[in-house]
Amino acid sequence: MLNRVVLVGRLTKDVDLKYTPNGVPVASFTLAVNRTFTNQQGEREADFINCVVWRKPAENAANYLSKGSLAGVDGRLQTRSYEGQDGKRVYVTEVVADSVQFLEPKKQGGQSKGQRYTADPGDPFQDNGQPVDIQDDQLPF
Repeated sequence: MLNRVVLVGRLTKDVDLKYTPNGVPVASFTLAVNRTFTNQQGEREADFINCVVWRKPAENAANYLSKGSLAGVDGRLQTRSYEGQDGKRVYVTEVVADSVQFLEPKKQGGQSKGQRYTADPGDPFQDNGQPVDIQDDQLPF
C-alpha cells in the first residue's frame, strides 16, 4: 500500500502553532495549490489543502513561513473524525507532513535576507554564505 502526497503551494495565512498537553509542537496551515489547467474563463483555479506537521519541523514552519510563503510538503493523506459541539460527527481530511521545504528566502520588512531556508536551520551543510573552515585531515577521503 502507498499513501504519499507531494505538494507545492503558497500559504493562505500564517502558520498556527500549538502544543499538546505533553508539550509536543504541532503546526497547521493551508496551502493554495494551483491546478494544472484553466477554467472556461482562462483562469487558473487552486485547491486549498490543509496540512499538519509535528515536533521540530512544526516550530521551524512557524518561525520561517508566513502568509504567501512558497512551500513544499511531503507527507501522507489522513482522515480523522470527532464529535462537534453540535453533537454531529465532523470528518477532516488533511496532509500529515513528514517534511516541509521552504522554497524561497524569508522576508523581513518586505526585504529578502538573501538566504535559502530549509526545514532544518541547524543543518551544517546549509549554504549560508559563510566559508566552511575544514582542514584536509578532517576530510574522510
